[in-house]
Amino acid sequence: MVLGELGSKLTAALNKMQSVTVVSEEVIDRMLGEVARALLEADVNVKIVGELRSAIKARANLEEEAAGTNRRKSIQRAFVDELSGMLDPGSKAYEMKKGKSNVVMFVGLQGAGKTTTIAKFAHYYQRKGWKCSMVCADTFRAGAYDQLRQNATKLRCPFYGSFSEADPVKIAEEGVAQFRKDKYEVIIVDTSGRHRQESALFEEMQEIREAISPDEVVFVLDATQGQSVGDQAKAFHEAVEIGSVVVTKLDGHAKGGGALSAVAATGAPVVFLGSGEHFDDFEPFNPRSFVSRLLGMGDMRGLVEQIKDTVGGDKNQPDHLVEKFAKGVFTLRDMYEQFENVMKLGPLNKVMAMIPGIPQLVSSGSPDDDGGNRLRRFMYMMDSMTDDELDGRVDLDKAPSRLDRVARGSGTHPMEVHMLLRCHKQFERVVSKMGKSGLMKYGDANMAKQMQRNPNNVMQQLHKAMDPRMLQQMGGAQNLMNMMKEMSKLEGDANKLAGPS
Repeated sequence: MVLGELGSKLTAALNKMQSVTVVSEEVIDRMLGEVARALLEADVNVKIVGELRSAIKARANLEEEAAGTNRRKSIQRAFVDELSGMLDPGSKAYEMKKGKSNVVMFVGLQGAGKTTTIAKFAHYYQRKGWKCSMVCADTFRAGAYDQLRQNATKLRCPFYGSFSEADPVKIAEEGVAQFRKDKYEVIIVDTSGRHRQESALFEEMQEIREAISPDEVVFVLDATQGQSVGDQAKAFHEAVEIGSVVVTKLDGHAKGGGALSAVAATGAPVVFLGSGEHFDDFEPFNPRSFVSRLLGMGDMRGLVEQIKDTVGGDKNQPDHLVEKFAKGVFTLRDMYEQFENVMKLGPLNKVMAMIPGIPQLVSSGSPDDDGGNRLRRFMYMMDSMTDDELDGRVDLDKAPSRLDRVARGSGTHPMEVHMLLRCHKQFERVVSKMGKSGLMKYGDANMAKQMQRNPNNVMQQLHKAMDPRMLQQMGGAQNLMNMMKEMSKLEGDANKLAGPS
């Protein structure tokens, strides 16, 4: 996860408060001192850190006066609220309108990652089913045209640009007019950047803005510059009225916290965070969700929304799986389907960071998506299996020749195939025990009712069904129950908003 070092320091400060018997003024001051040091190391402005510290302490003292409050929880709540408030300017970004042409103009200094960010932006909306297109109006940098065209080819996204035309205003105007005529929903315009904030850059941006009348102007900034990006954002905002901000390179520097807080102070909302070169290294920014994940508390709302966006389209599959799970049946084919759904959600380390109790385990490992790579290798092995093997009619553990054939066919070692089979057995035991307990009968609705009527019984069944080590990694049975309640509640809210089909 981005800013993992800052997150671990903030979490460590909160955990120290949890371990003491009495939460005294001295304990709170010590905790706030550690929080302040961690934020200052992340290049957050001294004034902002001072205000945050005072606000948390004031809220903790105020809530202490209310009868029956848990001081630890009230301080933790105040900490999350104030940290979220620090990153939230209170203004809303432009909302894309389906069925009409939304023109988005990207601006920024050269080297901030603008062209790469445009490709990520297009990929994000393409995955959601929008018709996207790109216009290259950057005639200053020699490689801009080729870079954007290559990215557009990889994404299979329509592209407009010119090798011969030197006027960026004319290119932008013609490209936008063409894509509006073709009824593209998201039209992204790349503009020239400079090494310094020159007056010529601002004049060119203003001319392009007047020519294409964009619905949104997105400012791309480099997180490695820390709190100094606040001055850049203000200068650009005065020139072209920035609607929103994308912060890039959050994976490679300790100053990302300073960049985020500085931008929020300008009043322009941060809409996306970039953290790598791949198209998937791009995530929407929500201050509260971001802070929750940063502190290892997960982001169940974000996870449910992501599942609905990517997996929720297939209405028949869940019913088919619920029937099998209720009978305690879980084959290798079922596991393959689940792996496919997980892979659709994006890099596995980011998905796991949304689950409470698991972020700390994931963020401490490699920054690469090792979990995702392992799932892919497991899927290659299952691709090399026959229908009888996938449906459990043949026991691979008792057929060494078949196991060797699967390993050769998938280009893996037989030990890796053994690991896949052990993983499947572990899942199969959980599903079998859950099926026998009756928790899976009639699907999620029945599970939610049982959690409301008899939570202690549900907790006992979870203890019996799940491997103790797996349960511990997920924060215990109580934490798992809270996650399930949160997911069912969010799903219910989403169904109410959707209305009758």
